[in-house]
Amino acid sequence: MSKKEELSEWKIAPTKKMAGYGFGYIIVNYLLLYGLSSMDFFYRNVIGLSAELILAAMIIFAIWNMINDPLLGFLTDRPMKWTKKRGLRAPWVVLMTAPMLIFFILIWTAPVATGDGMNSLIYLLVIVSLFDSFFSIYNGHLYGGYTNQFPSKFERRKSFMLMTVMLFITLIVLQVVQSLILEAGEIEQQPYITNSIVMVIILAIFTVPTIKFGIGESEEMKSMFIEKYESAEKASFMEVVKTALKTKNFRISLLGYTIQVTATTLWNAAQLYFFNDVYGIGIGAQRIPLLLSIIAAIASIPFWSNFTRKGNFKRTYWVAFLLHGIAYLPFMAMLAIPYGSGTLTIMHTVFLFINNIFFAGEVTMLMPVAADTYDEVAIKLGKRADATFVGIRSFFFRIAFLVQALVFFIVLTSTGYVPAALTQSEPTKVGIMVMGALIPSILFIVMSQIFRKYYTLEGKEKDDMIKALKEAGLY
Repeated sequence: MSKKEELSEWKIAPTKKMAGYGFGYIIVNYLLLYGLSSMDFFYRNVIGLSAELILAAMIIFAIWNMINDPLLGFLTDRPMKWTKKRGLRAPWVVLMTAPMLIFFILIWTAPVATGDGMNSLIYLLVIVSLFDSFFSIYNGHLYGGYTNQFPSKFERRKSFMLMTVMLFITLIVLQVVQSLILEAGEIEQQPYITNSIVMVIILAIFTVPTIKFGIGESEEMKSMFIEKYESAEKASFMEVVKTALKTKNFRISLLGYTIQVTATTLWNAAQLYFFNDVYGIGIGAQRIPLLLSIIAAIASIPFWSNFTRKGNFKRTYWVAFLLHGIAYLPFMAMLAIPYGSGTLTIMHTVFLFINNIFFAGEVTMLMPVAADTYDEVAIKLGKRADATFVGIRSFFFRIAFLVQALVFFIVLTSTGYVPAALTQSEPTKVGIMVMGALIPSILFIVMSQIFRKYYTLEGKEKDDMIKALKEAGLY
């Protein structure tokens, strides 16, 4: 289907709207992929929670999310009296922003563990659960709105290419700022509190273009949500979930997202351990690799855009997954370089530069692929239920944190990791590299082949779906 044919019945979303949405995308990804990535290190080394209590917290949190994420999406995924005028999704994004950011700060104000550590454990569970509730609704309606805001293949490709460039530039800057703040006291609490306040101020600024330019819904879109919700056969929460999970492409996309987040979470959470315990050069040494890796990420965007234009979302996704997985393997060679050597910074920079080229391709396809599967399920339901779909994805997203906690617990405990120690044993160093590089590599490579073989929403099948969506009045 040509771009002209594909867009003939749609008004193309302006670039300003895509950029506004991009700032919301940055907020979500910073909070989960980078903002919370140091929680394990923080609660283990600064607050003093035992490995067993950290694992217990992650298990309880995962159980909470089994209900919380998809259910909140379902309960808010309907027109209400006070949302009909302002839109189905935009009001929820606006309302959840402030409490979400406030509770992010509170995560880092935990009391130091005393006695058996239950004081810190209870604080962690309560604050993180409240943060996640506000975040789940924010995330569900931000990502849920993407499908309707950018309905065509052209818009989804263009919007996510732009949003990916914005994401890489901004997250690298935020990571550098974060490393500067935390370097002042890696095992002290105040730098973590200061960092959270600084980051929240920046993210609060980002909410302005998100709300002003990104999430606003047209009158036609508001009417479509209301009309289709009222005319469609009412389905229970479990019926919506079952319909989504019975759709093969949705399941494959969901699995890919879970694998991507799990691997990335393992990698990000391991960085403090890499630079402090394996390399012995401190987290300040991250700045050069991070700054240079932005060049690779941004420079590769035109390539991935052209690669997608000539092929399809599926091919770009599985190829990027495969190459990204392979790009993790060279990091294992860092174990052969002497502890504290300046060569470690050089090699990490080179490997991260290559890694980010493939990471960019993978990220650019994340939401376009998901949005296509939401469209497919919407046809079966006869209405939009995208916030519920995002809630289902968010549940599996949280599994990534449970997997990370389990892997860290098993590896660090079995290899004799000593919190805040000046040096670690060789088995511990090997274990850290395995959990932060080798396991992510295996996950990405295996997922690339699953997606290549089983995902089918491309070509004629996708063209037929677009026609069905138009006929059903779901756009």
